[in-house]
Amino acid sequence: MTAPIDFWFSIGSPYTFLAVMRLTEVAARADVEVRWRPFDARAIQLDANDVPFADRPLKAAYMWRDIERRAAKFGLPLRLPIPYPLAELEQANRVAVLAAGEGWCPAYAMAAYRRWFVDRDPAGSEPNLTASIREAGQDPARVLKQANSGAVVEALDAATREAKEIGIFGSPSFVSDGELFWGHDRLEDAIEWQHNLDLGNPG
Repeated sequence: MTAPIDFWFSIGSPYTFLAVMRLTEVAARADVEVRWRPFDARAIQLDANDVPFADRPLKAAYMWRDIERRAAKFGLPLRLPIPYPLAELEQANRVAVLAAGEGWCPAYAMAAYRRWFVDRDPAGSEPNLTASIREAGQDPARVLKQANSGAVVEALDAATREAKEIGIFGSPSFVSDGELFWGHDRLEDAIEWQHNLDLGNPG
């Protein structure tokens, strides 16, 4: 089997909600292995002078309505409006980096997004943070201590540098054998590409 598909995501990206909540099921149906790769999309956007949706009211209004339509299409619960942007984006993603290294990242990310998009509790802040860590089967005190250590801060920085080096400019992104697919609406395309690779039929 080929290397797993890399799912590059940043908790804090609204559209990433639509990928995080569906990826595990879609990948399982296709029998495709996925490696969850948290990074700091905001750092890359700031470096590229890419203004976020929050500063573009017309575009932001479209984004929220588009996410609402998509969530209904996929049967995902959603209660708008939600707090945005996140005040503790880095904290949310430091925990995700630790979780990815320990093997519980999907459970944490899904819990964090559900609480943000349904309960309206911002990811990375309390009570979302502790509850999502606990739902993933982990001890919040241990996780938060490690997530705020220098090693994990550097791990998130390193992941962000790697994402930038391979051409990632936003979240969510999928990389399969060097092919980049950007956006939640490319999830199925990326999974299909990876599935064909696994079958020995690239392209």
